[in-house]
Amino acid sequence: MPEKNIDFGKFGARGIKGSDAVARKLDELAGGIATPVTARRGWTARLHYLTKSAKSRQSAKDAGLTVTDRTLKAWLEGRRSPSKANLARIDAAYRAVRRQNVARHLLKRLNRDGRGTRVEIHPLNQSQVPRPLQRVVEYRAMNVRRWDKIVGAWAVGDYQGLDDAWTIDVLPDLGSQWGQYEYVTNVGFAA
Repeated sequence: MPEKNIDFGKFGARGIKGSDAVARKLDELAGGIATPVTARRGWTARLHYLTKSAKSRQSAKDAGLTVTDRTLKAWLEGRRSPSKANLARIDAAYRAVRRQNVARHLLKRLNRDGRGTRVEIHPLNQSQVPRPLQRVVEYRAMNVRRWDKIVGAWAVGDYQGLDDAWTIDVLPDLGSQWGQYEYVTNVGFAA
């Protein structure tokens, strides 16, 4: 692609990939358990979510939470606590299963029967870039009507697919300056 940033931040610009900002916003819209996984209440709530049915247990195993039923029972009864590594696995499995469970509903809300969702793109931060090297990058707003690839890639944790969907399918709709919005400070939308 002609506008791909190869050496982002070389002169002091700060920001994140637009697709990462979209993934963060989708995670925020997906909601979930607010208590951190390090607190007992947080990990037990996540375990209850992951073990409430046979389907959710299988999804948790597919997402990487492979512990014995005996260990799981001891954790839920409070006789033992998970290690740091297992807490990370619990949190990762919870996020993966939660994404799969809410993706269909979220996709329907974002597509809105073909009307799409208004997206605000906040440009990268150039406050640390020397004045002669700064460029004019405006705040942009656009309507995204095709969320299928974006939400599909997000739901399965395919960040490269999400980045491709964002930079190839969505950003070119901004016109000839779309490459200036590959890195941003924030991408905002509601569903």
